[in-house]
Formats: sequence, structure tokens, C-alpha cells
Amino acid sequence: MSDDKTKPGTDASTMWGGRFSGGPDAVMEAINASIDFDKRLYRQDIAASQAHARMLAAQGIIADEDSNAIIAGLDAVKAEIEAGEFAFSRALEDIHMNVEARLAELIGEPAGRLHTGRSRNDQVATDFKLWVRDALDALDSDMQGLQAALIDVAEAHADAIMPGFTHLQSAQPVTLGHHLLAYTEMLGRDRGRARDCRERLNESPLGAAALAGTSFSLDRHMTADELGFSGPAANSMDAVADRDFALEFLSFASILSVHLSRLAEEYVIWCSQQFAYVRLGDAFSTGSSIMPQKRNPDAAELVRAKAGRVIGALNGLMIVMKGLPMTYGKDMQEDKEPVFEVHDTLKLSLAAMTGMLRDSTFQRDRMAADAGRGFATATDLADWLVRVLGMPFRQAHHVTGALVKIAEDQNCDLADLALSDMQAVESGITEDIYSVLSVESALAGRTSFGGAAPGNVAEAAVEARKRFLDGA
Repeated sequence: MSDDKTKPGTDASTMWGGRFSGGPDAVMEAINASIDFDKRLYRQDIAASQAHARMLAAQGIIADEDSNAIIAGLDAVKAEIEAGEFAFSRALEDIHMNVEARLAELIGEPAGRLHTGRSRNDQVATDFKLWVRDALDALDSDMQGLQAALIDVAEAHADAIMPGFTHLQSAQPVTLGHHLLAYTEMLGRDRGRARDCRERLNESPLGAAALAGTSFSLDRHMTADELGFSGPAANSMDAVADRDFALEFLSFASILSVHLSRLAEEYVIWCSQQFAYVRLGDAFSTGSSIMPQKRNPDAAELVRAKAGRVIGALNGLMIVMKGLPMTYGKDMQEDKEPVFEVHDTLKLSLAAMTGMLRDSTFQRDRMAADAGRGFATATDLADWLVRVLGMPFRQAHHVTGALVKIAEDQNCDLADLALSDMQAVESGITEDIYSVLSVESALAGRTSFGGAAPGNVAEAAVEARKRFLDGA
């Protein structure tokens, strides 16, 4: 679609320029125009305008025939846009003026009645809220899709032993299923934040006009109901000044992007030859232009990097909004591009992570072999001392540390220490100690709620499916 297919003399000043004797400078036109990005709001703009026209007629502010002409004309404008036949004009600044100008061409004088009782200030706030609401719904579906992939893989690998890490050092054995269900919970909180954002934004600014309301007898509840809002915004100044919903969207998005980045980082590590826990297929791997042996997890690296873009968008809009007095300033035109870009970035990142999970082949033997390294059952030894000998945990921790030092000196695992060596440190230790020193027995003992025992993990996957997929 062309940017500037307009009739001669058709520009923004024909819509608002009664006070002005001349048109804007080309530079002013360039910096002021937002149509290049806010044309994405066309569906929301048309829906809100149609609701406004119906309300104006119902209140006797405009004639029914004018309302009907406006509604039909807006349907025609929407059809042109969706068919790729609409000529967007930078000279008309934004989606609102582009739609209204084309409506005037199609139906004539009744189009001029549409803007009765409203301003571009409440119009854009309404459109933007509707768009963000739709975006949150779409992203919720995408997040649920990633949760489904995580749960599927977790169920398939509920008993796949792997090392659990702290400080990226081997800490205690877990299972792959347990590890992936942790991300399922993170995404559950992300979905909750999205729902909270949606609920808070769901107040209609339409009818607040420029900032002070209007003398026309608008029924703001009617338009709010038609557009699916919970009700109209209570204060006309707040209605047009509020961009909390955009900030909250970007805040939710930033936390989600951090979670995606953390999972992506795990993949980068797991795909390395040093770990070799997972192999990606050709669909989600790339090669090197010079090193033919390379198989790189570039999708994971890019998801990891895109978190910076998302967090930067939140910071950017925070800085735009922080110094603005009531109510509307043109600064607020800078709100849409970061939100649009973040939405697109998240959709791509969620699709990439979902695809990588579905494309993964996990090397169970390799993970299991690593699970016992680094004295991963030391905590189980200390717990045995507490449980069987009644030793205070701090004393048990000290005894276990001494035994780890002996194992280090002998270059062996705890399970390979001679009983006599253990009894030299603590005489109460018996043969039973060996029952907790294998990775399998240590893991099987993690049966506390939320623990990593394979049976727990299998049950947790079923429960996660109910919470996040079946009833969500």
C-alpha cells in the first residue's frame, strides 16, 4: 500500500485546521505522522467509531439515518483496508484521520457528525486499550502453547535423572521433568500478570473527549458495554492521560521475556558439547560459514537477546511518561511503537521456544551420568545423620563436609568411601548409610510437596495440565 495516495489538498489541516492559514512544514508533517505504525489499530478504531455512532443515534444526538450511513461506510472502509486497497496517507497523520477522511469520501456530510462528543484523545486511548486487550488474549494462547510443550516433555521425562544446579555447580539430583515444570510455573505467573493487566485496563475512555468530558448527553455505559469494557473510566482527565495499561503490558512482557531468556540460556548450555544434554534437529539449528562441524542453537540465543529489546521498551516508555503533566501530550504518541514491537517479539520468541522443545532429543544417559558428580548426595547423607542418629543439622552438615573432604582426597564418590573411613569421622554411621548415597535413592526420597521424586513429578505434570491447559 502506498503512503501518500491522497487527493490534492487533502491533509490533516482539512480536518482540524480552521484556526490555521497554512499547512505544516514537511519536517513537521514527518515528525507528527503516526500512520506508518498506528494503522495496526484500524479494526479497533472502526469498532469504537461504530459503537460511538450507534450511541449518538440512541441518544438522539444524530439522526438514525446518519448513524446507519456511518456504520455502513465504516464497514466499507474496513473491507478496503483488509483487501489491501486502502490508500494510507501520511498527510492525514494517523489512523483516525485516515479512516474519517475516507468515510467522508464514501458517504459525504454524515461523516462529519461522527466526531460529535469525542476527541482524538479519548479515541486513541480507546483504540489502544482495545488493541492491547486483544494482544493479551493472543499472547495468553501462545503462553499456554509453550506450557503444553513443557508439560508434554516433562511427562515423557518425569524420571529422567539430571543434575540440579546452584551457581551452575552440581547441587542435588532432579529430573528433567521437574526442571521443565519449573518453567511451566513461571509461565503460569506470567499468564496471571497478563490477566491482571487485562482486568485493570478494561475501562472505556470513550466519551471523555479531550479531557473534561462533553456537554452532549452521551451514554458512556452503552459504548463501554458494546466494546466489552467493564464500564467507563470514572474520571475524564485520567481516561485520556492513562497509559498505565501500556506500561503494565510492557512490565508483564519484560518478566515473561526474562523467563524465556532463562530457558533459552539453559538450551544454549545444554546444547554445548561440554554438556550435551539435548540435541536440536535441523529445523531449529544453524551452521557455521567456516566450521562445517558446528550445530548452533541460534534460535535460543536470539530469544535470550530479545529480552534486552523488551526490557528496553519498558524503560523507554517509563521515561516518556515520567514528566508529563495532565492530561495529553503529543509525547504519548511514542507509546504504540514499543508495545507493537514487544508484542511481535514475544509472539516470535514464544513460537521459537515451543518449537525448540518439540524438536528436542534429550540425552538421558548423559544427564544421568552427570547427576552424581560433585557429591550430589551430600545433603542426603546429612539428612540421614539427622534422621537416624538424631544429630542437629548443623553438626550433621559439619560431619558431611569432613566426609566430602575425604572423598575428594581419595578421588572417589561418597558412595565409594569405606565404612571405616566414615566411622572414623562419626562412629554412629552404619551400613545403612549407603542406602541414601546413590543418585536414584536420593532422588526417590524427595517426596515432600513440590519435590523432585519421579512419582511426584509425574503427578505434578498431571496437575499442571489440569491447572494450565484443561480448565484455563
